Amino acid sequence: MPTAVIAQTNVQEYFHQAVTRALEHQHIEAAEETVFYIVNLLAHFSRSERLFTETEDGIFVQPLSELYAEALEAPSLEVQTRSLRRLGDVALLISGIFSDSLNRKLVDVDYYIAMGGGAYGHLAELIRDSLQGRALGGIFRELSHKFADFVDVLGEVSEEANLTSTRDVLRLYEIWLRTGSRRAASRLRRLGIQPVPGKLQTH
Repeated sequence: MPTAVIAQTNVQEYFHQAVTRALEHQHIEAAEETVFYIVNLLAHFSRSERLFTETEDGIFVQPLSELYAEALEAPSLEVQTRSLRRLGDVALLISGIFSDSLNRKLVDVDYYIAMGGGAYGHLAELIRDSLQGRALGGIFRELSHKFADFVDVLGEVSEEANLTSTRDVLRLYEIWLRTGSRRAASRLRRLGIQPVPGKLQTH
C-alpha cells in the first residue's frame, strides 16, 4: 500500500479515536454518520493548504462573511451548496480547533458558532429533496442543531494538557460566558473556578 494512503488512514484512525473519546467524555450523542463526517473533516483539513489561502499579502483563512456572500450570490444550486458547506466546515474547524486565535480578532467564537450552525441548517433545507439531501441531510441537520457541542468536542481533541497563564483562564471564562460551553465550564471547575455569569468565583 502506498505510504500516502497509509498516512491518511492513520490520520483518520487517530481523529476517529479522539473524537469518539471526546464525545463519550462530554456525554454528547451523535449519529455515526455525523461522527465520520467530523473525522473526515479533520483529516481533510490536516493539510493546511486546504484551509488557508496564500496571496501576495500573506496566508489567511477566507472570512466567513465572504463565504456567506459567495453562497448568497451563487449562480447555481451546486455552487451555493458548496459555499454553504465550506462555510459550515470552516466555522466548525476554526471555532473548535483555533478558538484561542479568535481572541485577537474583531469577531469571537459565538459569531462562528452562529454562522456555522446557520450554514449547515440552510444547507440541509436546500438539499432536502435531492439525492444528496437523502444521503447527507441528516448529518447537516445534526451539525446545525448541535454545533456548539461539536465545537466543544473539537476543542477537547485539540487542547493541550494544561492551561498555563491567567490570560488563558480569562479567555476560557469569556468563551463560557459567550457560548455557555459545557466543556469550558468543566475545565474552569477543574481549575478551581466556579462559572458564575459576570464574574470569576474561585473556591
